[in-house]
Amino acid sequence: MFTYISRFILKHRTLLIVILALLTAFMAYKGQNVKLSYENSSLLPEKDSTRIEYQEFKKLFGEDGNVIVIGAVNPKIFNLDQFNAWSDLGDNIKKIDGIQEVVSITRAINLTKNEETHQFNIQPVVKTRPTTQAEVDSIRSLITTLKLYEGMLWNPQTKATLMTVTLDKHKLNDISRIALIDQLVQEVEAYKAQTKVEIHCSGMPYIRTVTMQKVKHELFLFVIISIVVAASIMLLFFKSIRAVVSSLLIVGISIVWVLGTLSIFNYKITILTGVIPSLIVIIVIENCIYILNKYHWEYRSHGNKMRALSQVIHRIGFASLMTNAATALGFAAFVLVPNQMLREFGVITSINVMILYVLTIVLLPIILSLMAPPSTKHTKHLDSNFFSAVLDKVIYLISNRRNLIYSIAGGLTLVGFIGLSMMKTSGKVVDDFRSDDPTYLDLKFFETNFGGVMPFEISVDTKKPNGVLNYATLQKIDRLQNTINEYPEFSKPLSLIEVLKFARQAYYNGDSSKYALPSSMEKNFIFSYIPQNVQGDGTGLLKSFLDSTKQTTRISFQMADVVTNRMDSLMSEILPQVDSIFSPAKYDVKVTGNSVVYAKGTNFLIKNLFESVLIAIVLISILMAFLFSSFRMILVSMVPNIIPLLITAAIMGFAGIPIKPSTIIVFSIALGISVDNAIQYLSRYRHELKATNGAIKQSALNALHEAGFSMIYTSIVLVLGFSVFIVSEFGGTQALGILISTTLLIAMFFNVLVLPSLLLTLDKRLVSKAFTEPIIEIYEEDENEDKELEAEFPDEPLKE
Repeated sequence: MFTYISRFILKHRTLLIVILALLTAFMAYKGQNVKLSYENSSLLPEKDSTRIEYQEFKKLFGEDGNVIVIGAVNPKIFNLDQFNAWSDLGDNIKKIDGIQEVVSITRAINLTKNEETHQFNIQPVVKTRPTTQAEVDSIRSLITTLKLYEGMLWNPQTKATLMTVTLDKHKLNDISRIALIDQLVQEVEAYKAQTKVEIHCSGMPYIRTVTMQKVKHELFLFVIISIVVAASIMLLFFKSIRAVVSSLLIVGISIVWVLGTLSIFNYKITILTGVIPSLIVIIVIENCIYILNKYHWEYRSHGNKMRALSQVIHRIGFASLMTNAATALGFAAFVLVPNQMLREFGVITSINVMILYVLTIVLLPIILSLMAPPSTKHTKHLDSNFFSAVLDKVIYLISNRRNLIYSIAGGLTLVGFIGLSMMKTSGKVVDDFRSDDPTYLDLKFFETNFGGVMPFEISVDTKKPNGVLNYATLQKIDRLQNTINEYPEFSKPLSLIEVLKFARQAYYNGDSSKYALPSSMEKNFIFSYIPQNVQGDGTGLLKSFLDSTKQTTRISFQMADVVTNRMDSLMSEILPQVDSIFSPAKYDVKVTGNSVVYAKGTNFLIKNLFESVLIAIVLISILMAFLFSSFRMILVSMVPNIIPLLITAAIMGFAGIPIKPSTIIVFSIALGISVDNAIQYLSRYRHELKATNGAIKQSALNALHEAGFSMIYTSIVLVLGFSVFIVSEFGGTQALGILISTTLLIAMFFNVLVLPSLLLTLDKRLVSKAFTEPIIEIYEEDENEDKELEAEFPDEPLKE
């Protein structure tokens, strides 16, 4: 089949160039519409009970992840200038379009008892801008007595103060959030410059915005670095500017197709799809090396450029198709994961791997056909003393020291199982930030001074109208709050109970010792002091904590960003205590919030990603069965590519790199890429068996001679190509680069040394009729075909 394809490509070069140019122009046009994703993608499927409970909670009480927090340790905060600067910061932020509310010690409210109306007056703590230190001292005296704000807006022990900024829900998942955050940061930087006080920002909207800005920055950075690295390696190998430029042209076209495909599928750029262009650069260069290496090999053997190009297409076209299919299957395994972000990553990458195969096998021969033939200098790499020496050493070891190879492989496998047992899971919201990243450090500031910023919500449904106001229910809520506050991971709660404590303190004229839950006798007359427009229809002071029927209330905590194991442990301890306080027969209590949903989603995702690795192994094994039609050969070919995954897992265990979504995807990707070498080598081995009439040792070594250069070249390119991710500002992307590079390096050792050794050791037990007479032959080559090529492509270049 590829004989006819090669002739068609070389005879219709102009037509194919025009068609590909038009299609690429269309993809470039579509690619202009690609946008960054600003949505908070859920890790859980739509029908998951935890996700459903969270959605119901948000319908009842609104968003729980729309708050940005700004904080600082400032012992001089109650100096006049510092206090007014903090006040001005809050006022300026409130003016930004999309900011719903700002709360701080300068924008807090107080309740005062009005003896005439028998109601509470709601007044700002700071009524007018203070002009003297005495006024600030008076405000300080008041603030420090208001126990509601202690540990929430003000930490008297560390002298830290906090400002909460609530965003309009319509800005949360919109591109305008970027401009909003930029304006907020400008105000914060102006405050910092004025006061010389170190300031910190965090909260879910802020973290998500910083993440997407980093993704946007790294999208271009990695593409450029990948291209520079790939070009440098190709220039070093081939000593040909033409070979580098022609390959980079295909790289550029492939990137355009990636962006166009994203647009056609209406997908946005996420932290995962943002690395696809860099992945494509690496895979395109791998394909180009295979083709260029074969082209130089064929041209040197007979000196006819067009014939060499035709032989390249029809002799390795199908083998290259299969290697790209294996890579695509590694990515396609993510399509079966019930997570939108991973599914989009799998769809776009697997499709574009096959597209770039077509672009490479069609365009590169056409480009080379329009150039002058390679000179002796360009084909000199085939006689590279260094790589020839490496291959000679490899052949020596395979021929004479197979026991040493097996001992090393066995030792690495044993170490792999030991390291595997040491692996741990993670799942923090800021898992992909490095420990020295400002965003990570800011989060730690809020965890140290205020308990954290991750929303942890509890809804209590009393199953009857006005049930929340029942005194026994209020006592149970207070008891639950105290129980949860025994865990250091949680902040002080904000709830109806805290408002009632605040109201009781106000009733007793601001006496801080009276900040406690009203007694059953006090409750009614303290409630009577709350204005009707505040408690009646659910608006005002109690709106955030009660539904309109007063049947359901919420308890809002902020918590530290903990690993999934710790979150599971906390939930296993808290849920039984919830049931012991609230009888399930009388109350419907749900523990939810962004932190709970994220932890559950991470566990769900990790489980499914492990399954995706198994799916990738199965899919690639089916492909190998199609190619080699022998169960024993499939087993032998897969073992050298699965063991490196085990060793990589061990490295994660020994190095303390946790299992998380950004690291677990390594295994499917690496397997799909590393198995390419096995396909190339075994295909060549089978071809050599026919040429040598079944001489196994000669065939194995001949195959290594021809395929070995490309296997080593491409492995080096892949290892260095994936290494560019090490410079990422995301710890997860950094780990992705380290782990995939390591896996591919180990896989090269196994494919170059272990796989040929197994063929020689198992000898004729592997060479079955099914293997030597496959369903389809990868290397389409015979003498008649060569004669036809000689006739069709004489020494003169082909005329169109």
